[in-house]
Amino acid sequence: MKSIIRHCAVGLLLGSLAATASAQSEGFRAGFVNTDRIFREATTAKAAQAKLEQEFSKREKDLIDQGDALKAASDKFEREAPTMSESQRTARQRQLVDQDRDFQRKRREFQEDLNARKNEELQQVLERANRVVKQVAETEKYDVILQEAVYINPKYDITDKVIKALNGAAGSGK
Repeated sequence: MKSIIRHCAVGLLLGSLAATASAQSEGFRAGFVNTDRIFREATTAKAAQAKLEQEFSKREKDLIDQGDALKAASDKFEREAPTMSESQRTARQRQLVDQDRDFQRKRREFQEDLNARKNEELQQVLERANRVVKQVAETEKYDVILQEAVYINPKYDITDKVIKALNGAAGSGK
């Protein structure tokens, strides 16, 4: 049974390779786009990142300040705890626990908001990039453009063309 499956798999693989070779001899064109590079290098992606930094910088600074204040209060409590009464120590511990809970909640909300906005912005960049990829594919008569692959021969990588076209489209206000 295993040998029948193995023979079928080998037959399918050979058939697939023959079909691919046949298609390439008829002018089949394939290209590859590195989406990660687009997110790092395209002007629209850089603008989206700058927009996010501007939008979230105040909240991030407030969180850092709140974390620093909590750390200072905790350090002060550690120093003063031995000289406090039991009731003072318990009250201060509750206060620190409440402050820490509030800080953790705000930090979690910040991270969730940031991630949601980042996903929105990256989705817009990706939609623009996909439109440009389609334009490049149609203009240069590509049959297929891949966005993910384990290995790609650099001669099939059209990421530079896409970034250049995407930057040109961003510069012209599209």
